[in-house]
Amino acid sequence: MRIKKKEAAIADVDMTPMIDIVFQLIAFFMVITNFENTRADERVKLPKDELAKPPEIAREDDLLLNIGYIRNQQGEKQSDALLFYGDGETYPVLEIGPVLEREVKYFKDLGTEADDVTIVIRSDAEIPTGLVQETIKFSQEAGFSKFALKATQKVE
Repeated sequence: MRIKKKEAAIADVDMTPMIDIVFQLIAFFMVITNFENTRADERVKLPKDELAKPPEIAREDDLLLNIGYIRNQQGEKQSDALLFYGDGETYPVLEIGPVLEREVKYFKDLGTEADDVTIVIRSDAEIPTGLVQETIKFSQEAGFSKFALKATQKVE
């Protein structure tokens, strides 16, 4: 008697749910990345430093100040140093006192004291150090006392 050889059964795996989950994860991370980048102004070219690293613990209350120049397509400066603020407005760096006082009122309305808020300064690499010091001075006059400076990590 002759025995028929059985063909090996190939298991079908439904990949549809796995592909759906992967697309949802990709969409989630794209949205999260965009929220993080909306606060950072791309006109600011951060200085590079070997010791720069992201904070180990995320800050709960912070105020981001982007300081830089308006540049043309070739990267040449078209303005004096400006504060690029979150509301889409630009202010001369030496006139940011009223902006900071407005922020102090905003944080008070939220129930947070200015001493508990960290001022995160993203300053262009070509901004004179004195303007960063003036920014810190105006912030201290408004009531802020914690500061952090942003830089990119130098990669060799």
